Amino acid sequence: MIRLNRPDRLNAMTTELVEGLHQVLDRIAIDADCRVVILTGAGRGFCAGLDLTGYGDAPNTEDFGAVQRSFAVQKHIAGLMSHMRSIPQPIIAAVNGAAAGGGLALVLGSDIRIGAESSKFNVAFIRVGFSACDIGTSWLLPRIVGVARAQEMMLTGRVIDSAEAYRIGLLVDRVADGDLEKVAIAKAEQIMLNTPFGVALTKEAMWTALEIPAMQSAIDLENRQQIMASRTEDAREAMMAFMEKRPPNFQNK
Repeated sequence: MIRLNRPDRLNAMTTELVEGLHQVLDRIAIDADCRVVILTGAGRGFCAGLDLTGYGDAPNTEDFGAVQRSFAVQKHIAGLMSHMRSIPQPIIAAVNGAAAGGGLALVLGSDIRIGAESSKFNVAFIRVGFSACDIGTSWLLPRIVGVARAQEMMLTGRVIDSAEAYRIGLLVDRVADGDLEKVAIAKAEQIMLNTPFGVALTKEAMWTALEIPAMQSAIDLENRQQIMASRTEDAREAMMAFMEKRPPNFQNK
């Protein structure tokens, strides 16, 4: 479980928090024992977005000019989206309290989104003088809730509560605050009933399918994935476990 840990600032983003998240994603990506990631926030909020009292500089930009430093900060934060997409493990966002701006982007960049009843969401960038299009939101949000709803959310910057988020498909589950982590863990356990390789291939293909224009391109990728997966030891174990009505014992082989 990754827990954003600046509860006194509603886990607002600073260079330290974002760099820490990049580093832990690097470690998770090569950790064969980690099958699923749960992303949540410490305290009463998920992530309030950029810390408006000061983000800091991106790493290794001491000699940059002002414009170059600002651009490096932008890329440092926005790079989280491709980083989250690239790791083989699915990411479950367990959203407690506010997910605003960059916090909403972290939710959108996750593979599964579960929210507590107290969770709330908004595209905060536009409310502080910026474009609403930031950190992948203009690409991700329309694909999750539809273009019309995304346009309304992004142009107004209004806050939506968990009930509305669930109704429009931003959340797949809406649960009592005290049950949030329990439900997220149960969802992770459901995923872990499947082979690590099959799960990783599915995550990869689902994201790729969103980015390619033709169904046949997706089918071509699926065909290759199916042959690869069928040749693994874990695929044979999954079939035997299904036939024998027992839990599988996967070795990631």
